[in-house]
Amino acid sequence: MRFSSRVDISAPNAIARAEQAAKEDGITLDKLNDSNPTKFALAPQSLPTVYAAQPRGQFEARRQLADFLADRRRRESTLPDAQPVDPNRLYLLSSTSQAYSWLMKLLCDAGDIVLAPKPGYPLIESIAALECVQVVTYQQRFDGSWIIDTAQLESLLNGPQGAKIRALVLINPNNPTGSYVKPEERETIVRLCAEHGVAIIADEVFYDFPVDPFPGNARLAGEPRVLTFALDGLSKTLAAPHAKVGWIQVSGPELDVDEALKRLDVIADDYLPMSDIIADRLPPFLAEAAQQTARVSDRVQTNAGTLRRMLADDPNGLVSVLRMEGGWNALVRIPSVLDENEVVLRMIRDHRLTGQPGYFFDMTSNGYLAVSLLPQPDRFTRNIAAMLDTVAAMLKE
Repeated sequence: MRFSSRVDISAPNAIARAEQAAKEDGITLDKLNDSNPTKFALAPQSLPTVYAAQPRGQFEARRQLADFLADRRRRESTLPDAQPVDPNRLYLLSSTSQAYSWLMKLLCDAGDIVLAPKPGYPLIESIAALECVQVVTYQQRFDGSWIIDTAQLESLLNGPQGAKIRALVLINPNNPTGSYVKPEERETIVRLCAEHGVAIIADEVFYDFPVDPFPGNARLAGEPRVLTFALDGLSKTLAAPHAKVGWIQVSGPELDVDEALKRLDVIADDYLPMSDIIADRLPPFLAEAAQQTARVSDRVQTNAGTLRRMLADDPNGLVSVLRMEGGWNALVRIPSVLDENEVVLRMIRDHRLTGQPGYFFDMTSNGYLAVSLLPQPDRFTRNIAAMLDTVAAMLKE
């Protein structure tokens, strides 16, 4: 596995080596230049603890998170050959967006390539641009359900730019298509990435919210056969984007993992993003996660049923919904004779309701709207009715 040249992992200098030797011998060194005010009775009364920098995040918080992830895996009974959840292979940070940024620093030099799904959420392209990294998209195709074009992936990896491809992003399930990575797709992708020395970045924030999935889905977290960085966080698991807690779980062949951890530690030490305040609150957050996941899942399932029923009952019968495997969103298909942009503008004008047309997500043709399945049922019903009224009115013009 090749890593970027941006992360300095040169050998420590003589002073650092001497400090490490003293630590290993159980000797505590005082510091002539220590500028941590909490060590000298200068911490505020509102936050009286002594701060100790831990690049991967506070160990106790990581241990509790590892237990949570292990319990979740046992409940799911998937990927039985996966590596155990080791707190030393977890990084706590503020968001999956930050995780993407770190991983691009880790894996990519300027001009290198990350493969990302299309359709997909545009966040990856935005972050990649900030990291001077190119994004090349691979296609997901809809034929009753969404499938990853693995033949295209193989062609890209074997093509003229193949040597510049450093990572492949999988959204499991994808947003907004809601499609999980199928078992046969996973096998092909893992094999291709292992053969070409390409890491997998698996964004699994929506994994816990199945709607109408196919059998055999599994998390990529813990995948042992290729270097894999699984992203997750409390923004979805706890329905708490304001908690600002995300994590990276690293797995794969031992040598690759060891090299990745060594370099990620340098990046993490430069940023030190996890607050002690939030880390101390992680246990009650995790304790509430299962209840919150069930609560959100119930809302999503209820609204998905309402959406299907309202579309089936619509007298025009011209709006349909693509299969919703999982996640919080659905894609509805409107007549392609209508410009999806104009439909949203008309909803704004007539119903004070906005939305995201399909081209926001690089859908390959006109005629799609993304629909959130989160609103309260009465509000959701009102929004879908407004969308149907808008489509009907525009078709009469």
